[in-house]
Amino acid sequence: MRSLKLTLAYEGTRFVGWQRQADGTSIQGLLEAILGDIDGAPVAVAGAGRTDAGVHALGQVASCTLASALDADTLRKALNARLPADVRVLAVDDVPQAFHARFSAKGKRYRYVLANGPMVSPFAARFTWQVPGRLDVTAMQQAAAHLVGTHDFSAFQSTGTDVVHAVRTVTLAEIADLTDEPPTPLPAQAVPGGRLLAFEVAANGFLRHMVRALAGTLVEVGLRRRDPDLRALFESANRALAGPTAPAHGLWLVEVNY
Repeated sequence: MRSLKLTLAYEGTRFVGWQRQADGTSIQGLLEAILGDIDGAPVAVAGAGRTDAGVHALGQVASCTLASALDADTLRKALNARLPADVRVLAVDDVPQAFHARFSAKGKRYRYVLANGPMVSPFAARFTWQVPGRLDVTAMQQAAAHLVGTHDFSAFQSTGTDVVHAVRTVTLAEIADLTDEPPTPLPAQAVPGGRLLAFEVAANGFLRHMVRALAGTLVEVGLRRRDPDLRALFESANRALAGPTAPAHGLWLVEVNY
């Protein structure tokens, strides 16, 4: 048996998320079915993160063990030949047996994309959250600066999770204006008459819906409905005091670091 690392990109609109479920199509389920056919036996695939329904990925990572002797590039081509067009395997690498997509990860980086304006291009709508009201970017940047460091992020965690603690270390949290240089797959003029903004955040780990809760809170700051000083939220550890959970379709998993 050999251990493999798979790097993936997918457009998450029509999927139930990364994790296989009883109903609906998942990224994990697709990979396990195809790899099982290639190997002639069931194959379990682990993901670096369980992206929700509608969330997109530019650099999701998965791991599995396989008996197949196909070289890495041939295996990549075989997977892409059978996967739907909205899922692509970017790379396949042989890795040490101890490698695990989730437990070996040192950190992840996410991007939450905001279409700040009265209209969104039809080619950008499924990748962005439209916020029509003018956002105060300076206030949002001030608020994002409070996120950097080691904090208890309980106020930004959805209820019903089974994590032992909610302490995470954020190494990057900033608001970027991408209007003039929209990232792939967004088109030029993604927000006619408005701005394309992105909340970029990196950390050693993320809680369930954490990035979306942070994005929702920052939008409230930008709309001047909330003070930019977020430190009281960390102390409260109360999800009800933070902002709303932003829609899933504005969230992109950018990369996983090892």
